[in-house]
Amino acid sequence: MIRNSLVPAPLAQLPWRVLLTVIGITLFGLTVLYSAAGGSLEPWALGQGTRFCLFLGCAIAISRLREEHIKQAVAPAYVILCIALIATELLGKVAGGSQRWLNLGIIRLQPSELMKPLIVLTLARFYDLLPAGEIRRWTAIWPALLLIGVPAGLILIQPDLGTATMVTAGGIVTMFLAGLPLRLFVGGALATIPLGAAAWGMLHDYQRNRVLIFLDPDLDPLGKGYHITQSKIAIGSGGIFGKGFLNGTQSHLDYLPEGQTDFVFATMSEEWGLIGGVVLILAYLVVVWWGMGVAQRAETRFARLSAAGLATTIFFYVAVNLMMVMGLAPVVGVPLPLFSYGGSAVMTVLIILGLLMAIDRGQRHSGSTFR
Repeated sequence: MIRNSLVPAPLAQLPWRVLLTVIGITLFGLTVLYSAAGGSLEPWALGQGTRFCLFLGCAIAISRLREEHIKQAVAPAYVILCIALIATELLGKVAGGSQRWLNLGIIRLQPSELMKPLIVLTLARFYDLLPAGEIRRWTAIWPALLLIGVPAGLILIQPDLGTATMVTAGGIVTMFLAGLPLRLFVGGALATIPLGAAAWGMLHDYQRNRVLIFLDPDLDPLGKGYHITQSKIAIGSGGIFGKGFLNGTQSHLDYLPEGQTDFVFATMSEEWGLIGGVVLILAYLVVVWWGMGVAQRAETRFARLSAAGLATTIFFYVAVNLMMVMGLAPVVGVPLPLFSYGGSAVMTVLIILGLLMAIDRGQRHSGSTFR
């Protein structure tokens, strides 16, 4: 936190260490996007930088919210976003075989992205209102599962397996953090085994292919397994120090599909090597660690659950994307936050950052803000 009479108090109170880390991640990402475009700000870096500046301003504005205001907004926001998901299914724009976007004129919105942080806030609010003695009863379980299942099901219909998985994971983690018995999660995990066959039959062909190719990319190395194969080649060819800025071949020669979005980490690794990858991962860990620290310092149940769940959501973003591009998980379309090209993910992560800053600010000024 900056303490200087020349700096306005609202700016001085911001957690500048984590903000500078986030800005550093974004600048590194813009550098990679610039290189992926062959040394041009268009079509990716300039737009990405503009969106980041816009949503960073939104995050700073969100950081001024009080906990009571966030609590009041959770239920209406959940209802509105569920309606938006239904509208997406009826009126949404189809791209890449999926119907995920609503065209609002000035912006093309992906409502499912916003559900990632909102599901955490919704369950945090639910358990905040639930009496402590009810936490080990059925009344603490079925409403939470319903709150998760409705948006997750609507997202899965689009179809968007990656986002549905992220929403479900964020909700379940919040349930776990709320103190539900561990046996419920173990039992739930075991119950999914016999349901696997039924779930497999509900998947689309391309989703089943992703799982099969994940298990053995060599089944179709020039078709469905091409993404994973080329991603591994790009990451491995970078070695320890990389080939150098603007010297990548996999992305520049178009061997690596989606090198600016889902597989941007592979694009980066080819040019910046293991060193670049380690620095980037450490930067993400700084942000997640700070978020968990905010949760640890929070004074209310809602703030603790919200901060821990939101920090975990950022961790899921990073972990799922890295596992995906390294062939350790199926390709499910989860972007690398602040690094992959795309406005929806940048918006979501900076909203999460703004909410974490609001909680952090509240616990430092609990006498006037969160009481």
